[in-house]
Amino acid sequence: MPAKPAQSEPSLGVTEFEALVEATRAIAEVLDVEAVLQLIVESVRDLVGAEYAALGIVDPSGRIERFVTVGVSPEERVRIGAPPRGQGVLGLIIRERRPYRIPDIGSHPDFYGFPPNHPAMGSFLGVPVVTQGRSIGNLYLTNKRDAPEFSESDQLLVEMFALRAGIAIENARLHEQVQRLAIVVERERIAKDLHDGIIQAIYGVALSLEDVPLMMASEPEEASARVDRAIDSLNLTIREIRNFILGLRSELLHGADLLAGLATLANEFGTTGTSEIELDLAIDPEIASSIPTGHRVQLLQMTREALSNAARHARARRTRIVMRVEDGMVVLRVEDNGIGFDAKAARSAGHLGLANLHDRAAAFGGTVSIESTLGAGTTLSIRVPLSSAELAS
Repeated sequence: MPAKPAQSEPSLGVTEFEALVEATRAIAEVLDVEAVLQLIVESVRDLVGAEYAALGIVDPSGRIERFVTVGVSPEERVRIGAPPRGQGVLGLIIRERRPYRIPDIGSHPDFYGFPPNHPAMGSFLGVPVVTQGRSIGNLYLTNKRDAPEFSESDQLLVEMFALRAGIAIENARLHEQVQRLAIVVERERIAKDLHDGIIQAIYGVALSLEDVPLMMASEPEEASARVDRAIDSLNLTIREIRNFILGLRSELLHGADLLAGLATLANEFGTTGTSEIELDLAIDPEIASSIPTGHRVQLLQMTREALSNAARHARARRTRIVMRVEDGMVVLRVEDNGIGFDAKAARSAGHLGLANLHDRAAAFGGTVSIESTLGAGTTLSIRVPLSSAELAS
C-alpha cells in the first residue's frame, strides 16, 4: 500500500542523521559504477536495519536491467534463477515512481509471487532513485529486523539516501564515460605519433631497399652502403620505439619527478650507437617539481618528439635541454646542432610530428615556437603557464 499520510511529519534523530551523512560520504567517494551500486545496497540495508536490500536499475522502457542485492548469497542467487524484470509490486513502484511501504508484501494485491528457492520476505519498503527528474532505478528493502514493519522515519531516511544515491550513480557513470573517452583519445594520439614518426621511418627504409637486389650486380658498393644505411636507420628506429614505450610507462610519465624523466630520455637518446647524441641538461629542479603531474606527462612526450626529430631529421650530434622561467612562463628549450631546415617552408609529410607538438602544447595553454636555419641547427621552445591556476586542466 502507498505510504499513509502521517499526523505529523516524520523526522530523523541525531543518530539516524549521522548514519545518513556517513553513508552518503562513503558512496560519494566511489567512482566505479559496479562498486558504487553494491555499496549503495549495503549502506541502505544498514541504515534502516533490513535483512535484505536490492537496487534495480531500469532501462528507458522501465524494465529492470540490473538487479544488485545484499543479504542473498551467490549460491542462493543461482538457485533462485533469473532476476526480476519489474513485475508485481516492483513494477508498481517503477510505473508510479513513488515510495511504497507495506507491512506484508505477500498480502498486497499486486504481489506477483516469489520463484522457487526464494527466501521468505514480509515487511517491504520501496523507494525510487530519481536524478534530474529521471528515474534510474529503485531501492527495495525487506524484513525489518527489529520491528514488524518499516516506519515513516525509515521511509524518510531511505528517500533522503536515494537522492544522494542517484547523484553518486550519475557521477560514477560520468567518470566511466570520461575514462572511456580518455582511452579513445589516447589511442588516437598514440596511433598518430606512431604514424608520423616510427612508421614513416620504417616505410622509408623499405623504399631504400627496393632497388638493392638489382644494384648488387651493377653497383655492389652502393648496394652495400645502402644496406648499411638501412641497418643504421633501423637501429635508430628500434631505439625510438624503445623510447616511445618508455615514454608511456607509468613510472616515468605519472611519477612525481619531471627532472628524472627528462634525464632518462636524455640517457636513452644518448645511448652509444651509430646515431649517438651528446646531451646536456640545464634544468632547475624547483621549477620541474612545481609543474602539475598531468602536464609533466605532456612535456616528457613533447621532449621525446623533439629529441627524435633532432636524431632523425636534423642528424644532430649534440643537443641541449634547458628549462627556465621567463615572463611568468615555464620555457623548455631543445637546442641541437643539426643541419637545420627552413622553418617558414611548408611542412612535408615527414614533419607531421611538429604539428603534434603544437597540438599538445595548445591542449594545456601552451605554445611551441621553432627557430631554425639551414646548416645552423634548430631550437624548439615550449612555453607553458607557470602558476597552478593557469595550469589547471
